[in-house]
Amino acid sequence: MREQARHQVRRNEPDPYATREDFIKVFHEDTNGLYQLSFLLTGDHEKAERCFVAGIEDCVKENRVFLEWARSWAKRIVVANAIREVKPRPNLPSSPTSPTVLPHGEQSSGSGHFDLEKVLELRDFERFVFVMSVLENYSLHECAVLLGCSVLEIRQARFHALEDLAASGQVVSFAP
Repeated sequence: MREQARHQVRRNEPDPYATREDFIKVFHEDTNGLYQLSFLLTGDHEKAERCFVAGIEDCVKENRVFLEWARSWAKRIVVANAIREVKPRPNLPSSPTSPTVLPHGEQSSGSGHFDLEKVLELRDFERFVFVMSVLENYSLHECAVLLGCSVLEIRQARFHALEDLAASGQVVSFAP
């Protein structure tokens, strides 16, 4: 009897997991932010678009993610797709930087503290580490796991990215 009552209560409660519609809503409401994240990571509009679209497709597949984590999960999927697309590695020369043409009004990152062009000039691995650890607040350990390297390599890349941004005249202030 008690078991039946417990199941009855559960059926009346809302589903705690994000649905396909919840993820579509997240991508619709935060299109600019999620695309900008993809673009900052990849440094290329075509790659960013592929990662963004793949992110939508991956999120709307059957996922068991708590509803309150849906936005964070969408960001994480975009990050994972960008990592697969670019394959950033420590201490490897990155692809040559090509001039980037930005739509009007996209001159600075969402944080308001860094010039988008200067961030895009960072080498691939350092750009990923900077965006993930500084702009998105991923822990150094999380970055290391996602990028498949050591925490020491993440620390070094973050230091070099901040050093490069500071050398380019960027005001760099962050809490460790």
